[in-house]
Formats: sequence, C-alpha cells, structure tokens
Amino acid sequence: MNHKFKKILVTGGAGFIGSHVVDVMINAGYDVRILDSLEPPTHNGETPAWVNSRAEFVRGDVSKKSDWKKALEGVDAVIHLASYMDYHLDFAKYIRTNVESIGLLFELIVEDNINIKKIITASSQSVYGVGKYKCRTHGIIYPDFRLEEDLSNHFWEHKCNKCHSIMEPVEEKEDDLLNPQTPYGISKLASENLILNLGKRYGIPSVVLRYSIVLGARQSFRHFYSGALRAFSVFALNGEAIEMNEDAQQLRDFVDVRDVAEAHLKILEEDLINFEVFNIGSGKGTKVIDLAKEVAMNIGIEFNPSLENRYRVGDCRHSIMNIDKIKSIGWSPKVALRGSVKYYIDWIKQFEDVKKYLHATYDSLRKQHILQKK
Repeated sequence: MNHKFKKILVTGGAGFIGSHVVDVMINAGYDVRILDSLEPPTHNGETPAWVNSRAEFVRGDVSKKSDWKKALEGVDAVIHLASYMDYHLDFAKYIRTNVESIGLLFELIVEDNINIKKIITASSQSVYGVGKYKCRTHGIIYPDFRLEEDLSNHFWEHKCNKCHSIMEPVEEKEDDLLNPQTPYGISKLASENLILNLGKRYGIPSVVLRYSIVLGARQSFRHFYSGALRAFSVFALNGEAIEMNEDAQQLRDFVDVRDVAEAHLKILEEDLINFEVFNIGSGKGTKVIDLAKEVAMNIGIEFNPSLENRYRVGDCRHSIMNIDKIKSIGWSPKVALRGSVKYYIDWIKQFEDVKKYLHATYDSLRKQHILQKK
C-alpha cells in the first residue's frame, strides 16, 4: 500500500483513545511507533494487553526531550495524544505535559532538521469553559462557572448575568469565544495556540482535534473523575444504585472511541484542512440520566438511580458540540450510544475489584472539596 507517511508516532498510544488510533492506523497499512510513559493513574507501569503487537513500543515521557528524540527517529508524522487530564492539585504538571511537550517536539524538529510532514494533536471540549448559552432577552452569553451558593441550594441551571433568567445551552463551534476555567482546559488552549503558531512558522501542517466525551473499551478504571459511563457501570455490575450528580438532567455530547479513531485517519490523509481546529463529537446532547438507563438496560437490571443533590464544584451544566465542520470533509459518527455502552461493559466485565478504584477516586474528590453534597 502506497502512503505519503513512512512512519507515524502516536504519543499516548497505550491509552484509551491512543490505542484505538494505533489500531486504525495499522489496519490502514501504516507503520506505527508508540511513545507512552505507562504512568499512573491511567496505567500501572505495565504495557496493557490491548496494545497492538504490530506497533513498535517506546516507553518514555513527552515532558522529556531525550525521550522525544528517541521516539522521533525515522518518523515523518506525529499524532500527539499523550496528556495529563481531569482535575488534580499538581497544577504545574498540566503545563509540563500538555504544553511543554509541544515546545520540546518543535525544538527537536528545528534543531535536528527532522522532516515531519504532519502533526495532529488532541485538545478538548474543556477549552470552551462552561459553554455557550442563549438568553431569550439578551441573546448569546458566555457565562462563568455556577456559584457554589447556587449549587449548595440545588439550583443547577445557568442564569443570565443581566436579567437572571434561566438560559438554554447552545452548541459549541470552533470559532466561539474560548474561556477555559480549569488547569486542564487552560493548558489545552495554550497547546492549541502553540502548535498552530509553530506549525505555520516552520511550515509543518498541523491540525487540532477537540474531543467531546469519548466512550468505549480500554478507558482506564484506575481513575473516575471524568468517567460517568465507568462509574455507572461499576455501580450497576455490583448491584448498587447508580449514583449521579445534581439532578442528572445535564446534557453531554457522547461519542464512541472507534469513531474518534477513524476521524484521526481522515484528518491525517486530508491535505486541505491543515492549520485548522475541528470538534469531534456526536453533535447532540444526551441527558446523563439516559446514559445511566442505557447502562442498566445493557446489564439487565432494574434502573435504580441515586439522586441526592451531590455536585462537583466547577462542573459544566450542559455541553454540546457542533460538528458541522468535520462532517463537511466526510467524517461523521456511526456508533450510537447503545453501542458505546455495550462496548465498554463487555470489556470491563473481565476485571475484578474495579469497585475499589471508584470509591478511592470519590474519597479523594471529597477530601479535595471537589465532590460535595449539601
């Protein structure tokens, strides 16, 4: 098979999304190298069984220049997915992993005159902050995070800052105002700006992909901060009530990891979309409670929700992506929510003692005053 790229480096290629991207690239006939640190909390220091045996594996850290140098040898395209995510208190690590890694990549490209023909990097819906809303009187509003006073009084919706009426969520588009309000989101926006700026400066085609909430097998059960499907599945498989935050009416954009992986192949092979940003999602909102119902139905148990007005400080109320831009170049999601839920549950059933990881995460969030109930 004749390809324009000799060898593709996938950083974070042992992880959830990365391992699926590796599979898609290898199945398309590409030669792939993985760079992954295998660090906690995502990994346990060992190479996961799902890592494609046809890929070359290099253990290393994207925040170390020497590891980048080793991994880039003979490579002419980079898919940079390695990232530090969720909400942790070691704030500097978001910069070292998510921003500095891109600086190191370009330093080596320039210093060693490496002929990289394309770079794709992962970003996140988190760059939109709490999202975009519409007030019937005052139009489009980009609100700040909800006040903890409102959350503790169980008022969940965003209010217009001018007339205080409840606002409706609007789909997020690539050219919206960006207002990230977490260390992770801030680092991702910085990484977007850096890669597009340096890519243009040195003539290296670069593309940014902003993921919505990605679902499917291989999603680490060692931390549950952003894992509604993971948490719901563990509760249901253990015969416990499915615990949900707020009133479970939050809207989220869920997309299957296999669709996301295919989007990377489309972006890699498309020449006319360089130096662009694309949303990757389903393009529709699903209520969190409906995700929980799908989990219960898949496992074959009665739906037994637990709604106790629990909330996480700093969480978005609603978050929906507009995906018209990526659809215009020929990609659209194919796997429905039910298929994503089945794919994950069929996979997670093989592991024992996952419940302990769930409760350890929740205990940690409570101690950090992120997860609260009043």
